[in-house]
Amino acid sequence: MINIFLLLALLSFTSDAAVNDFCVAELKGPDSPSGYHCKPPKSVTVDDFVFSGFVAGNTTNIFHAELTSTVVTDFPGLNGLGVSAARLDIAKGGAVPMHTHPAATELLIMVEGQITAGFVTPFEVYKKTLKAGDVMVFPQGLLHFQVNSGKGKASAFLAFSSANPGVQLLDLVLFGNSLSSELIAQTTFLDVAQVKKLKARFGGRG
Repeated sequence: MINIFLLLALLSFTSDAAVNDFCVAELKGPDSPSGYHCKPPKSVTVDDFVFSGFVAGNTTNIFHAELTSTVVTDFPGLNGLGVSAARLDIAKGGAVPMHTHPAATELLIMVEGQITAGFVTPFEVYKKTLKAGDVMVFPQGLLHFQVNSGKGKASAFLAFSSANPGVQLLDLVLFGNSLSSELIAQTTFLDVAQVKKLKARFGGRG
């Protein structure tokens, strides 16, 4: 009998709990670890839950690769839902160099072509050549890469376990800033001339 009363009390308590089905991002406000503030419900429309333009990206850049993202800043309806997505297109010979997503695990779903992808730890390399229909997961925060190793273009869809996974591209972090070439050389064991060459390529100074 006591158990029944406890169960009824619990159900009574939880039935009064406030539950939001969604929280469309108010992008004009500040971001926080828990996401953006919610738009007023009366201003929410179906367009907040639809993303258009998930098409092949322009791969005429330094990496010959393009990521078309649908993170919360592109797609406000994702706010607070813990998911986001992207489309990856890599031209022949192109690559997405070493990078991390500090806030999310990544799932790569191959659609076309051939991509050699992998992630690294201090002790091991996990690398695989992927073809259409293959899926690979990259654990949160680990350095990983994707290289077009086929004879034509390659494409894949990506899913993330966060509405805002973040990204840190190693080449840009190291060589796209104003940290002196001498310090970078000392901390990476590259020679200064090579560091300056890479800084020139990635827009760094110093």
